[in-house]
Amino acid sequence: MPRETALEALERFRRDGAWSRQVLTALVKKNGLTERDSALAARLFYGTLQNMALCDFYIGRYAKGKLEPKVRDILRLGVYQIVFTDRIPVCAAVDQSVRLCRKAGYARAAGLVNAVLRRIGENKNALPEVPGRGSAEYLSVQYSHPLWLVRELIALRGYEGAEKVLAANNAPTPVYIQTNTLRTTSEALAAALGAERHPVIDGCLMVSGGDFANAAAFQEGLFYVQDPAAHETVLAAEPKPGMRVLDVCAAPGGKSFAAAIAMENRGSVLACDISGAKLNLVMDGADRMGLSIIECRERDARETAGQYDIVLADVPCSGLGVIRKKPDIRYRLPSELDALPALQAEILEAAARAAAPGGCLVYSTCTWREKENSAITDAFLAKHPEYEKRLERTFWPDIDGTDGFYLCRMDRKNGI
Repeated sequence: MPRETALEALERFRRDGAWSRQVLTALVKKNGLTERDSALAARLFYGTLQNMALCDFYIGRYAKGKLEPKVRDILRLGVYQIVFTDRIPVCAAVDQSVRLCRKAGYARAAGLVNAVLRRIGENKNALPEVPGRGSAEYLSVQYSHPLWLVRELIALRGYEGAEKVLAANNAPTPVYIQTNTLRTTSEALAAALGAERHPVIDGCLMVSGGDFANAAAFQEGLFYVQDPAAHETVLAAEPKPGMRVLDVCAAPGGKSFAAAIAMENRGSVLACDISGAKLNLVMDGADRMGLSIIECRERDARETAGQYDIVLADVPCSGLGVIRKKPDIRYRLPSELDALPALQAEILEAAARAAAPGGCLVYSTCTWREKENSAITDAFLAKHPEYEKRLERTFWPDIDGTDGFYLCRMDRKNGI
């Protein structure tokens, strides 16, 4: 059943463009998968999405003629199991793929699927190389990222730097958690979870595997999940007890939690978001961790009010910095992203009105695209002499071991 679930998820993603996590969650529930089978379905689905172009390249070398879309999906799943996993024997991957064909109503293609996957299995250690090494086209296929994205990365980081980012996007992703220091210490939490402490950020731990939502330490409010780069965004604002903080795009709540903990649960944090359903999750997290200074309010980020010591504006963005966690993001069309800079600039303008004189404004995104990052903040600073840049940084998965992330702290001058 896990393979059938992964196949159905691939089909829905291909056909409807639905977000992968929502699709898979719904199918796992519908099919009644066990925890073990759910994990396998997720691995097959996300792994195939992550390596789709390279899977298609290998399929194209051994399959002749036009393939029906669902047959191609079955082949993609089979190639992923053969080429990119170590625990699934080639014979099992081939046999299960043939069975999938028959179950899906494509018995006529079973022979082709069997032949193609057997050939790929026989040549697993000597598969054909992607042509054009040294070109953007090579990187696009080798690392299964769209060509437009590869070209943007090359323009930013050069060819070798771009290749490192792409490789990092396809590598296993560590999970980072942040300690609720109001209830425990990072030392005690690391010992309880068998976690590794972050070399730089105090209270940040790296964990592996497991269902964190059901962990006793999570239910007791001892930690929350947050990438180090996102955590650094809050630390850059230097929150202190007694401050007033506004988080204009708060969901899923990590930055509000980080601010409240740094403030020792003294002061106020107003967590706003346009989605009331997502704010419920923020409030649940605050209650779980005993963060009583957090108040949630459903509000469009372009409609701010009041004066605050710190304003956090983690704006909607292309999300290209979190591809390693959400592989389907790479398949967004450039045209889908065209409207983002205008929205980001609007939110930044509104957020700036809420920062008190002497306060600070932190703009951040989970992307590395300059048109969503420095282009926005540079244009803003050129129009607003009352603000001055205090800190600007881009995080990279290959350099920093974090999500791709951008932050810019801008301080509002006193009396202006």
